[in-house]
Amino acid sequence: MSKKEFHTASFDDIKRGKVTDIYFDRTLEVLKAKGVDKKVKMEFRAKKLPKDWEWGVLAGMEETARLLEGEKVSVRSLPEGSLFRAFEPVMELEGNYCDFGAFETALLGFICQSSGIATMAARCKKVAGERQVISFGARRMHPAISPMIERSAFIGGCDGVAVVKSAELIGVEPVGTMPHSLILLMGDTVSAAKAFHEVINPVIKRVALVDTLLDEKFEALNCAEALGKDLFAIRLDTPGSRRGNFGQIFQEVRWELDLRGYSHVKLVASGGLDEYSIKELNPFVDAYGVGTAISAAPVVDFSLDIMEINGVPIAKRGKKSGSKSLLRCNRCLYRQVVPYPGEESPCKCGGKMTDILTTLIMNGKVLTPGERPIDIRERVLKQIALISKEGIC
Repeated sequence: MSKKEFHTASFDDIKRGKVTDIYFDRTLEVLKAKGVDKKVKMEFRAKKLPKDWEWGVLAGMEETARLLEGEKVSVRSLPEGSLFRAFEPVMELEGNYCDFGAFETALLGFICQSSGIATMAARCKKVAGERQVISFGARRMHPAISPMIERSAFIGGCDGVAVVKSAELIGVEPVGTMPHSLILLMGDTVSAAKAFHEVINPVIKRVALVDTLLDEKFEALNCAEALGKDLFAIRLDTPGSRRGNFGQIFQEVRWELDLRGYSHVKLVASGGLDEYSIKELNPFVDAYGVGTAISAAPVVDFSLDIMEINGVPIAKRGKKSGSKSLLRCNRCLYRQVVPYPGEESPCKCGGKMTDILTTLIMNGKVLTPGERPIDIRERVLKQIALISKEGIC
């Protein structure tokens, strides 16, 4: 390895099949030596979802399309940003096994991690409602995959991302406030807030971090007095060892700001948050910076299995063989997995059942152009809005 390289694989490494489990290479070696190269259909699905999740958000499809483009393979799949449930097929590959078998490790890596991140972002955004959720977790992961992490978080529902390169990829402006280091280097919170206000472009909202040196309530009031109407929000990232009841701290800060005429100042929470703490803080907080809960979200444990060989349904134990359709009612959204091709028949509610697995790639040609992340995000938000609002789904 060159001293100028990081411990990451390049696009060429992945495209050439070098990022693969060795048993796939050995399988291909055996098949080629024996002259065996059969046409297969292989299916992506998850037999269970992490924790108490009842649904997931499919992500990683753009990278999947880039990897398979030009290869002798056809793909049917859900569009990126689609909600799915356990045991539902989300993608099917068709072609000669030897033409794409070496890609299994990379393909699973693309969608397992991206879908986990997108799902956690969607869960946080669903609970937060109209309050903003910003992805703050890139610093907890390898920098080489920060753009993937924050793109997945954004399409899952986050309102913004913090890393410059990630924002460029998504096509949005990066979002951030100020670090504790600025306050420590400037000597105190008010000096840091004033310096930020004097130097940084006025289009950037002024958000003061108020938990570095003194009590949050008094620091919030000091910054409000110093910046007046120019102060957009204050952020609390209070260390866990000093929090006590985080909600009560916010409630106290809100009370004191309102009492002194600073009701325009918003409250932002960050530091170790997840969908459950967001739900608890909603009565007092206007926006959230969510880090590790999203960036280190549990992966969705997809598997990729053969379902058909040379047109004959066959699968390993515990799997249902044969190509499948995933039908969804356009009215009540009822879903059903049936043998392919599924009949687009009426639903019990009177709506129409339609196969939502559509052709992404035909013989190596990508038929569906890449979508803008903001459009994928909008699809996710519309879907999660239809999920029951009672508690965590």
